[in-house]
Amino acid sequence: MPNGSYQERRGQIETYFDRTAADAWSKLTSDVKVSRIRETVRAGREDMRNTLLDWLPADLSGKRLLDAGCGTGALAVEAARRGAEVVAIDVAPTLIEIARERAPKDFGGGSIHFEAGDMLDPAHGRFDHVVGMDSLIHYRPADVVNVLAGLAERTSTSIIFTFAPKTVPLAIMHAVGKLFPRGDRSPAIEPVSVKTLKGLIAADAGLAGWQPNRTRRIAVGFYTSQALELIPG
Repeated sequence: MPNGSYQERRGQIETYFDRTAADAWSKLTSDVKVSRIRETVRAGREDMRNTLLDWLPADLSGKRLLDAGCGTGALAVEAARRGAEVVAIDVAPTLIEIARERAPKDFGGGSIHFEAGDMLDPAHGRFDHVVGMDSLIHYRPADVVNVLAGLAERTSTSIIFTFAPKTVPLAIMHAVGKLFPRGDRSPAIEPVSVKTLKGLIAADAGLAGWQPNRTRRIAVGFYTSQALELIPG
């Protein structure tokens, strides 16, 4: 079950993306001109999104996929085009509205259900795959593992997510970022080392039977994030 710190941080993230940063996030995830800082973030996110999609089957026909923290829906759209039944969840209703507006009318054999809410709500049902791109980077490591355990209860094949790796360059960029105008800042992140995160995953009873598989770190300008795949085994 979600604990108090998870719910508190989730509320902060909802407020930020639904109010403070909604317009900036809409621009970042489009093709309009943005600042140099955001250009690097945009490029890094595109690389990361392609990585996560590469780790999913090319044919997702008949599969259910949860896009946990879907933002404006770019990954969800690509998964639906592969035939998946996508449940795309985000804490920010404004971002969900943008995602609905941008989504094509026809995905072929796939579909998307966009919804503002909690990625851990059991009402979303069971899934073959779960993807969480940069949606857990603002939570404490212990809360991240709790979220993964909650998702694992309803997932059969893979959980692919990203986290903020604990590196010196990222710490410097995070400190420097505070010098820029608020419009160029993201919510506070919670860096964690790969070793620490894998240790927490291995020690969590709710993730027994799951193990880390592929991982990849992407660092482009002001964007640094690391993908990790969990699979049953």
